Amino acid sequence: MSLDQYYLLGRSGLRVSRLALGTMNFGTRGFHAAYGRSLEESRPILRTYIEGGGNLIDTADFYTAGESEQILGRLIAETGARDRLVITSKFTNSVDPGDPNAGGNGRKHMIRAVEASLRRLGTDYLDLYLLHTWDRITPVDEVLRTLDDLVTAGKIRYAGLSDVPAWYAARAQTLADAHGFAPMITLQLPYSLVDRAIEAEHVPAGQELGLGITAWSPLAGGFLTGKYRASERGFEGEGRLAGTGGAGMERSDADWQTLAALELVADELGVSMAQVAVNWVATQPGVASAIVGASSAEQLRSSLAALEFEIPGGLRARLDAAGAPQFGKPYVMFTPEYQSSIISVGTKVADKPHGYRDPVRNWA
Repeated sequence: MSLDQYYLLGRSGLRVSRLALGTMNFGTRGFHAAYGRSLEESRPILRTYIEGGGNLIDTADFYTAGESEQILGRLIAETGARDRLVITSKFTNSVDPGDPNAGGNGRKHMIRAVEASLRRLGTDYLDLYLLHTWDRITPVDEVLRTLDDLVTAGKIRYAGLSDVPAWYAARAQTLADAHGFAPMITLQLPYSLVDRAIEAEHVPAGQELGLGITAWSPLAGGFLTGKYRASERGFEGEGRLAGTGGAGMERSDADWQTLAALELVADELGVSMAQVAVNWVATQPGVASAIVGASSAEQLRSSLAALEFEIPGGLRARLDAAGAPQFGKPYVMFTPEYQSSIISVGTKVADKPHGYRDPVRNWA
């Protein structure tokens, strides 16, 4: 299971690597500057990814105030590998707080944003363009029509969504199908052993509607690397979260228990905790690719090695149980355990009048 094995992204013919390279830290300006990397520091990271066979690269106009795209464009031009790469960028966040139309998901901003991203990246098309986050304002049909226009104009090849409610993704894909718009082919969402909320609706929606999930933060912001331990000050360890309480990412007792289970599994397999965490995400149902970032080429090589082993069924079950999300109704009602309990108390499933479909007997 190496990096040069490619899988179709959602309901499309686009082939992508099981691990994508996240470039949120390419650049030293803006919101992500605290842990950013200069062009010279970014170069070996990108080259390591490409030389390893990877082809899916993720950025956004918001990352390091646009510098991520600029650096990525220069480095890709150096490699001469533009045509074999799948470059993904995203729009939504405001690039000019004084202009009410310089952010959000409306047509005016989207067209302005894609043109600016193309200039910074030094390319005439994006392979994949995503709505970065739901703005709660713009009608979904306006978003779809504009993305479809960009596909028709050749500015983008495919469209997708990031950080939206499952109902929004379902509505968007259904409207695209009904009206012949370019379909969405991906959902980009946070997913890790300690953040499994998307399993309730997003994963089933993606599987049903042809939306391959690209999972960001598979290491939960570094928490699952094992570098940190709980302390009175928050986190202790060597990393940017230490002593900050996780920079607003406080962890529950269940998270620390999941971390302990992860450590035991990693020790048994003889690999790092980070590698197990990435492997688990990349091999989960519905996940097309896991997005990994890196502060150095060495760190990236370690992450790419996460695909060089398999997690045995027993150990995977241990991880699944340790980080199992606690969903309420109605989600819990669809589990085999809940449905088995209904049958065990005598609920009848075969008392329908003649003409109804045969009852479903095997609830598990």
